[in-house]
Amino acid sequence: MTAILTASDLTAGYGRKVVIAHQDILIPEGKITGLIGPNGSGKSTLFNTLNGFEAPISGTVQLAGKPIGNFNARQRAQQIACLPQRTMIPEGITVSELVSYGRYCRQRGLHRLSRKDHKAIRQALRAVRMTSKADELLTSLSGGQQQRALIAMTLAQDSRILMLDEPTTYLDLTNQLEILNLLRELNQKLQKTVVVVLHDLNEAARYCDHLICMVNGRVKAAGNPNDIITKSILASVFNVDGEILHDHGCPQIMNCRTLAVSS
Repeated sequence: MTAILTASDLTAGYGRKVVIAHQDILIPEGKITGLIGPNGSGKSTLFNTLNGFEAPISGTVQLAGKPIGNFNARQRAQQIACLPQRTMIPEGITVSELVSYGRYCRQRGLHRLSRKDHKAIRQALRAVRMTSKADELLTSLSGGQQQRALIAMTLAQDSRILMLDEPTTYLDLTNQLEILNLLRELNQKLQKTVVVVLHDLNEAARYCDHLICMVNGRVKAAGNPNDIITKSILASVFNVDGEILHDHGCPQIMNCRTLAVSS
């Protein structure tokens, strides 16, 4: 398994607060990797450190074999496209204008859109099936359509890696599945490496090739879903018990109940 993004002996946090201490992380190239774990486990800290938004307190993060600190913001954006958990929806702009923001890391000079930029915007809109909405105001769209437009913006960057922090939060079930199916399609058809933070373990098991399970700032386990979605991890990480059923080889959790917490 070839790694495109790695962390070695990583300690990370915010200011003086250490959230993750001395962890080794591997993100396989060409796969969908899911970051899972309870609230406060360090998923978002890991997400922001791997993508270069936050510098490590100690240890190293490497992108394609090079220290991520060697890349400036523009160079990093050409390699990693990120969609944070809370993304402001600008008012008064069209879908196409939003997607054009993804081309800034590819532009030089006066930031005028070139013929190549316009082609990349059209391709990104087509990939998320939003071509017909290109001239509509972003704020007039549904939540699921807005999320697809935001993903199109990241695609316009033409980067190797897509990183998304809880992209299905606040969406109804239909739109959750549409977004996850879209990510799988981008991975398979465009060979994008995808890193996604997810709370729904069944969705993570069904759509991800590789899972990294975090708890208390450390990696509890990493591997394919069948190795991670187990009764022992449900109990030790999430404090729940449940049945693990397999649907076409994919582990799915049923009949969950919380375990008693010892006083």
